[in-house]
Amino acid sequence: MQQEPETTKETKTSQKIGRALFFVAGTVFLVLGAIFIVLPLLPTTPLLLLALACYCRSSERMTHWMLNNKYFGKYIRNYKEGKGIPLKTKLFAITTLWITISISAILILNIWIALILFAVATAVTIHLIRLPTYRH
Repeated sequence: MQQEPETTKETKTSQKIGRALFFVAGTVFLVLGAIFIVLPLLPTTPLLLLALACYCRSSERMTHWMLNNKYFGKYIRNYKEGKGIPLKTKLFAITTLWITISISAILILNIWIALILFAVATAVTIHLIRLPTYRH
């Protein structure tokens, strides 16, 4: 009788833990996305895309549910199909991004970290601007 090598058991265990962590993260992003549909403090689409990415790595059932959900599905499908995101969402995301990055850079008081933050904000802004604008 041949036993499974320990590395195989460890690999299976770590895969289960990884899937569980992705599932939990997906659920957190989904809940936040749902909250921000009603309470427009942050853009919903990026949170739902993060949730979908996590579910793609953890749960085929939840991936299918998100893509076909009557509330979340539209946001995700528009982005995924290349239709883009609404102008209001773009403007809000860019404004929120620059306000939070600016506040963070001021509070950090380290010029190098501030420059890195501004470089990231610039890259994200360029990405958002280049996305197609979804028109109803």
